[in-house]
Amino acid sequence: MAAVTDQMAPGAHVARKTPKGTFDIVFRNASFLSALFVLVLLAGIMLSMVIGGWPAFREMGLGFLTSSVWDTQNDQYGALPAIVGTLSTALIALVIGVPLSLGIAVYLTQLAPPWFKQPVSTAIELLAAVPSIIYGMWGLFVFVPLWAAYVQVPLSNIIEGMPIIGTVLYSRSPSGLGILTAGIILAFMIIPFIASIVRDMLDQIPSVLRESAYGIGATTWEVVRHVLVPQAGVSIIGAVMLGLGRALGETMAVTFVVGNANRLSASIMDPGSTIASRIANEFNEALGLQLNALIALGCILFFVTFVVLVIARILVARVKAF
Repeated sequence: MAAVTDQMAPGAHVARKTPKGTFDIVFRNASFLSALFVLVLLAGIMLSMVIGGWPAFREMGLGFLTSSVWDTQNDQYGALPAIVGTLSTALIALVIGVPLSLGIAVYLTQLAPPWFKQPVSTAIELLAAVPSIIYGMWGLFVFVPLWAAYVQVPLSNIIEGMPIIGTVLYSRSPSGLGILTAGIILAFMIIPFIASIVRDMLDQIPSVLRESAYGIGATTWEVVRHVLVPQAGVSIIGAVMLGLGRALGETMAVTFVVGNANRLSASIMDPGSTIASRIANEFNEALGLQLNALIALGCILFFVTFVVLVIARILVARVKAF
């Protein structure tokens, strides 16, 4: 009986190996095709954007990037105000949103009592799920009037004529709309994303590290500064870049509150425009060279997002190296 079993064992092994090997090949090829699909899709988007925007680049050359003229009647287009507005609103959003997000994450993981931690965590997750158009409507109908009445008007009366600050924060038409308003709304939108990711990463840090630091007499600030932040540095950078990506590409909320004025101003209180808001406002009725110019704006936004991704990769690599 043992001899029969020994003789049958190799055959039985082969019978089991064949289906397993076939499944492994199918799985490997399916995984490869999935990854290839992403590359093909990205290449297709890039190619279609370049083809659609090329007539505008060819017609206006480098002037398309440096000009502030947007004249649909004479087919003269410049992307500079939209580019500056996009970068300005995203920078304002990061300056406001990142410290608040880190503070929320640290409080929830280190200081919040259990009865308070869960409601706040749930509220953050709900805010992340709110559609962007809701933020835009709230900003336009609630935040903008209050901002104009209680911040822009009093502030403009106080700082009018002051050097530097009187230029940067003075509003010629305090309607509540402007670059700073859009940046604040964007900050509200990116805070839930950054706070949620950083909170989850801080929760995953082994508790023995925190307890050891407290055991040698470290304060809460020292634990956060010298233990938690270094351990979660890569994740924090990733969360910030995710928030920056959303701030750069946000459309509807910014369109509601940025003012949609095609002009460059030294004051962040004045109305402006972003790439996404200009595309949203004009794409539905654009024809000819105007349509090409809007697609070219999309190419520029795509390039800016790609640069942000490269910077994120470099920062992550440097943090890992240390």
